[in-house]
Amino acid sequence: MLRRMDIAERYIRLAHAIDAHSEGFIDGYGGPAEWADRTPRDPAALKAEAEALIDEVGGVEDETRRAFLLVQARAMHTLTRRLTGAPLPYAEEARGLYDIEVPVADRAALDVALRDLDAALPGAGSLSGRDAALRGRLAVREADLLRVAAPILDELRGRTRERFGLPEGENFTIGLVRDKPWGGYNWPLGNLQSLIEINTDLPVLLPALPDLLAHEGYPGHHTEHATKEARLVREKGWREHSVQLINAPECVVSEGIAVNALRAVMDEAEAEAWLTGDLAALAGLDPEDLRAFLAAERARRSLGGVSGEAARMLHGEGAGEAEVLDFIRTYAVASEERARQTLRFISVPNMRSYIFTYSVGGDLVRRYVAKEGHAGFARLLTEPVTPGELRAAVS
Repeated sequence: MLRRMDIAERYIRLAHAIDAHSEGFIDGYGGPAEWADRTPRDPAALKAEAEALIDEVGGVEDETRRAFLLVQARAMHTLTRRLTGAPLPYAEEARGLYDIEVPVADRAALDVALRDLDAALPGAGSLSGRDAALRGRLAVREADLLRVAAPILDELRGRTRERFGLPEGENFTIGLVRDKPWGGYNWPLGNLQSLIEINTDLPVLLPALPDLLAHEGYPGHHTEHATKEARLVREKGWREHSVQLINAPECVVSEGIAVNALRAVMDEAEAEAWLTGDLAALAGLDPEDLRAFLAAERARRSLGGVSGEAARMLHGEGAGEAEVLDFIRTYAVASEERARQTLRFISVPNMRSYIFTYSVGGDLVRRYVAKEGHAGFARLLTEPVTPGELRAAVS
């Protein structure tokens, strides 16, 4: 007689089978080694298995667990459709994988934001030239990055522990890497551990460092993964949370948490005082340059959807790389090197529609926390909330 798998085992085994075809689909795994079977199987068989999993999820008793597994299984089904070669329009792909709608940028609003940024940046000359000059004065030397990061992480960890709590034994290591399409990455390792990597292909700016470390560490990705492993896997036995998937609705909430992580433990005025005071002294940078950069960043916020619009142009409209690069250079006020790094990121197969998890997820979580306060952010760190639940909560 064949052993009947529980729902978590079926889910995790299917995830690994998909990862055999779409490497990187699994972002991290800390469950039983015997479930991590990546033996290649026919994509049509995987699609049928995803359909069966969707049906089986309907029988899960706990409503919260069922809602999470259902949207995740639907994402698996969407990805298996793509693996079989079935036509999948870009907007439908994003909807199926992430339970979101692809936003379309308002070009007129982007033009207004560019004018605001032009007015905010100090100095004379072209917008791109002034932006590049200011950035150049605020880069942290690569040899100093980990030294400057250490007290930032200490402060963020202490504030996260005080406000939200941290599971006993959580920790991560941090290192510098090159030749990656992203700026920073958190790799969940299981057993409450993570690896955080900072890419130094492009200069790392001091004013971006607290946000990057909050995003990847405290109270962002590392905190969420470790907390959910402690609460959901260890306490509840919901072992599906021992695997993290990169092309699934969980990423919308996870990136939404990370995008809002710094503000969850430190308000804007506090962060600015810290940056222009202790951190400026630590890195040996001019506080006035930092104040100018922060003023420009407030104007730049309305340009936050530029990377997503570039991805929509590239994959949804079939725009050529030259046109997309020109759009990025113009509206992200990006150097050729930065523009090509953005293009590289949105061209990675697993990231082509992932880019919207930042903007859509960030907006959903920001609105949810504005309504529910710190208790709302704490809930997102500890419970499997879906994008649809967030939309319903803030609508």
